[in-house]
Amino acid sequence: MGYEIPSREPQAIEVPIDGVVTGFLLRPQGAKGLVLFAHGGGSSKYSHRSRAIADTLNRARIATLLFDLLTPDEQEIDEQTRELRFNIPLLTGRVIRAVDWASTDQRTADLPLGIFGASTGAAGALCAAAERPREVLAVVCRGGRLDLAGGALSHVVAPTLLIVGSLDREVLRLNRVAADQMPAEHRLDVIAGATHLFAEAGKLDEVGRRGRDWFLQHFREPPPPQVLLESAC
Repeated sequence: MGYEIPSREPQAIEVPIDGVVTGFLLRPQGAKGLVLFAHGGGSSKYSHRSRAIADTLNRARIATLLFDLLTPDEQEIDEQTRELRFNIPLLTGRVIRAVDWASTDQRTADLPLGIFGASTGAAGALCAAAERPREVLAVVCRGGRLDLAGGALSHVVAPTLLIVGSLDREVLRLNRVAADQMPAEHRLDVIAGATHLFAEAGKLDEVGRRGRDWFLQHFREPPPPQVLLESAC
């Protein structure tokens, strides 16, 4: 299958909160959907991992919005205390604001919407999906700290793909526990030989391809019947 190279440069955007958080929107020509990125602790819209995965999605004609979950002042505080990255209600609120922004902004309002969450950002992504069931059509979590999502897991209706490295043993255990609490369609993909950051050769590319295929499937199809699967490779 061939994928089109992105035809537009990223646009700087601002999402209003109590102030603003900033990000980059890239909408390829003929976009089939939009994916918001909820970064993990200590990361930002400049994350090379998120940008690499976003590029894979862009080439499949999926628009992407990479944005900061924290304001510049909050980022400075978090660098010292490492506390805000674990403040899931705060992160969830920021993701919800981004969902609401994307659902109403003229550049993105016509597109089916999904969320890609990583680490602690994955908990925020799932909590936001539980709060916005009509808007969020699909979720992908990479190395997600799903234990931090709490009771929201049982309220997520969006089809959800969980991607974890086989060597990220504690997070893998947490994802298996969390998957048992999710009534919606979901799948756990275990990437053999990968650690938490998928820094090994070719592993991040595999995450991007699996996420791409999940979003494309669920952007063009209605939610299928409940399926509970785990695959390993």
